[in-house]
Amino acid sequence: QVQLVESGGGLVQAGGSLRLSCSASGQFFRVYNMAWYRQAPGKQRELVTKITSSGLTNYADAVKGRFASSRDNAKNTIYLQMNSLKPEDTAIYYCNADVREVGSTWSSAYWGPGTQVTVSS
Repeated sequence: QVQLVESGGGLVQAGGSLRLSCSASGQFFRVYNMAWYRQAPGKQRELVTKITSSGLTNYADAVKGRFASSRDNAKNTIYLQMNSLKPEDTAIYYCNADVREVGSTWSSAYWGPGTQVTVSS
């Protein structure tokens, strides 16, 4: 079984910074794309950033220039550096990863439980 665990959320004032981390653990062969999604109250879950196993990234327009994702393949960990935070960034942030388990011939999507980010004005 694969588990994703996020950390680093919290309360910050507008203009501040936070760094989120997400690590994959369990019995798996390989971790492919990893991503961060967020869901604000009353809104649908949306993609924030996706990063491939080779480090290619894309970002939602709302966070371009403020957020930066990176990953450490040796640790099966993805990071999200969030700068110049705005109140509208308030949401639960979820880690997502495409993981191929040992003995499987295909990858499956896994989700972390989420971490709360609250930005006060």
